[in-house]
Amino acid sequence: MFRVLFLMLVLLAGLIAGPYLAGKQGYVLIQTANTNYELSLVTLVVFFVIAMAVVYFIEWAVRKFFRLSNSTYGWFSRRKRVKAQKQTLQGLIKMDEGNYSKAEKLIGKNAKHSDEPILNFIKAAEAAQQRGDDFNANKYLMEATELAGPDNLVVELARTRILLLQHKLPAARSSVDSLLVMTNKNPEVLKLAIEIYQKSQAFEALDEILPMIERSSMYSAQEFTALQQAVENGLLDEIMNEDGADGLLAWWQDQPRKRHNDNYVRIALIQRLIDCNDHESAYELSVETLKKLDADSEFNQPLYAQITRLQATDSSKLVKLLQKRVKGADEKAGCCAYRALGYLYVRNADFAKAAEVFKKVVANKDNLEPNDITMATYVFEQVGEQDLAKQLRDEVLKSAMAIDTLVTENAEPIIENTDTLLLEQRS
Repeated sequence: MFRVLFLMLVLLAGLIAGPYLAGKQGYVLIQTANTNYELSLVTLVVFFVIAMAVVYFIEWAVRKFFRLSNSTYGWFSRRKRVKAQKQTLQGLIKMDEGNYSKAEKLIGKNAKHSDEPILNFIKAAEAAQQRGDDFNANKYLMEATELAGPDNLVVELARTRILLLQHKLPAARSSVDSLLVMTNKNPEVLKLAIEIYQKSQAFEALDEILPMIERSSMYSAQEFTALQQAVENGLLDEIMNEDGADGLLAWWQDQPRKRHNDNYVRIALIQRLIDCNDHESAYELSVETLKKLDADSEFNQPLYAQITRLQATDSSKLVKLLQKRVKGADEKAGCCAYRALGYLYVRNADFAKAAEVFKKVVANKDNLEPNDITMATYVFEQVGEQDLAKQLRDEVLKSAMAIDTLVTENAEPIIENTDTLLLEQRS
């Protein structure tokens, strides 16, 4: 618009100034190497205007041509983009249907023309991996990496998942370690880390990220407690198998106060120390733990169960604590405490006291354990109470016979039904 206005102004000026300059046209000489051009001033102005008009026209034509080419290119680009979006949606539907081969073709075919080509390549890689094609899965991941760069979280998450599906645990472990360095607060990264560390039994690494898992609120309180206890058990077993009792004690010394106050870990450590035949260390930790536990604590019974396995040289402190604990305890807790106390008396060869304790244990029929009758019979024999020992053996024998009779009665109808079925088949 400005150029047209400029030309009109030039022509208007020429029309106005033309009559005035009709008699004073002047003289213009343009001289080259071999030719001289002579023209008036008015002619030069008219020639200049015509030349400008030609230049403007050529510019307009070129611009029009390129605008048309750009529109054509844009039309083809839009067409490819719409087609890619349509194929992506169809591919995702095929993935949900389980047709991974078709899904891979649809999602990966025009991935570069989709709105999110990186996601398309990732989905194509997942589809290829689901049908067991490791080569194409890696190829799509490489293309996604080229577009997104090496530190893209989405691509690295997909790579780690595919490595896990390929059962390449060492590579998956290395990949998830890198992801945790990149971000240790992302829930998806933490979920992958939990799965990979559990499968590779990397309990020490899993123990290190437990605080992040707790802060992420991924699990309920009960679920997180179950996960934490599984990790602690796995970690203790690993240390016990590799370094024995010395390794367990060294690990315990390095733990923070929060874990030192965790009664579940204490009892689990006592169990492993006994398994390692370090009864003295287990005894000291048992005394310390029993002092910390309330009378109604849920950890009393698991601790009593470990005390029955103790073979310490001097168990007097533990005996005194248990004697106080049985007073005022409920029926079930009292039975467990009496059992632990009785085993300590037997280990100390104090059979008289053990007999008194086991009388209370066997009197509680609902909370008896399989070894209680055997141990009680042995104790009664040691103190000369043969009648009571015989009575226990007779009760055990009657119980065993009752079980055999029950099994036989339940089996007879089956035999009768089988005979009837055979007769029907023969007829």
